[in-house]
Amino acid sequence: MKCPFCGAMDSQVIDSRISETGESIRRRRRCVGCNRRFTTYETVDIRLPQLIKSNGQREEYSADKVRVSFMRALHKRPVPAERVDAAIERIRQHLLALGEREITSRQVGEMVMEELRHLDKVAYVRFASVYRSFQDLDDFRDVIRDL
Repeated sequence: MKCPFCGAMDSQVIDSRISETGESIRRRRRCVGCNRRFTTYETVDIRLPQLIKSNGQREEYSADKVRVSFMRALHKRPVPAERVDAAIERIRQHLLALGEREITSRQVGEMVMEELRHLDKVAYVRFASVYRSFQDLDDFRDVIRDL
């Protein structure tokens, strides 16, 4: 770690603690060169995969967009917000576990559908009807029969 005072590249860690927010590690350091003390904060840089949309465009994964999808499908349905948050977190964890740099937006849509299937059947059918572009009642019957 480079000393902010003298620029020396060597320092000793005196103390390490988890920060008040719990999202980073606070380290007290002492410069070997000038003996002055300073504090650094370390955070984990987690990279979620980029999404490849059906038109070929790439964009960053957005938990907010996933949340909007859930909220539209669950409109006026009796599902607690904590369960929605847990479902969104499971999707995020699944994306991290894949270890891929890029995935298709269709894969994320399928993950959302799977979570909705467990949360609320009506919301699942709502989402599926838009996501899979249902054309007639037979499409609805097929999905309901599968449930």
